[in-house]
Amino acid sequence: MINSPSNRPAERRFATTRWSLVLQARGSGSSPTARLALAELCESYWLPLYAFVRRHTRDIHEAQDLTQAFFSQLLSKKYLNDVQPDRGLFRSFLLAAIKHFLSNQRDREKALKRGGGVIIQSLDWQRGEERVSGQLCHDITAERLFEREWALALLDRVLERLKAEQSSPRKQAAFEVLSGCLAIDRAQIDYSAAAETLQQSEEAVRVAAHRLRKRYRHLLRDEIAHTTATPDDVEAELRSLFEALR
Repeated sequence: MINSPSNRPAERRFATTRWSLVLQARGSGSSPTARLALAELCESYWLPLYAFVRRHTRDIHEAQDLTQAFFSQLLSKKYLNDVQPDRGLFRSFLLAAIKHFLSNQRDREKALKRGGGVIIQSLDWQRGEERVSGQLCHDITAERLFEREWALALLDRVLERLKAEQSSPRKQAAFEVLSGCLAIDRAQIDYSAAAETLQQSEEAVRVAAHRLRKRYRHLLRDEIAHTTATPDDVEAELRSLFEALR
């Protein structure tokens, strides 16, 4: 889909991605489909927002409340009014939105009360805190922390999708052994050790690893596409992802 932007069916599929739906609904009222798409994006990429807020406060509970209050505002009926047409990336929109939100919180107590409207139950605060807290002792800006956590959240999403596709016990076993090879160069993969663990031939493991890596790359581009407005943004966003992890 992403590799063929000139292909019309591909363009139609791209137009149905979650962030594209939100942008399309701008100015035409509150679309239930677009609101659902935005909610799904928020659930997938809430951790970078929490990291940004945590960089601005030492109080864990205050950071959690503020993050939840932000979602309450973002998912309200007027959320589309804040979507700027010149911000084609969901990442850029979220970063600008959370900055604006925090700068307007002169009365924190009032802000926390407004957070009761929308509750996202699936947010794993403990996991978020465990991942973020270790980075707070370093000299890292809130923006840099946001970008890094965004990249990690996106890769986590891709890995979850890839794992969910492994339907048979044999594929699941291969995934558990070979998933570690997805983020390294092929020359670094120990095919012999993997073959011994899986009790398969080395050639079979090489084929399985190749297919897994190929599918991973496809899902990575597809997941990025869900957070961009046009196919042209995917490559640039992919470069930004690796830059954030450098």
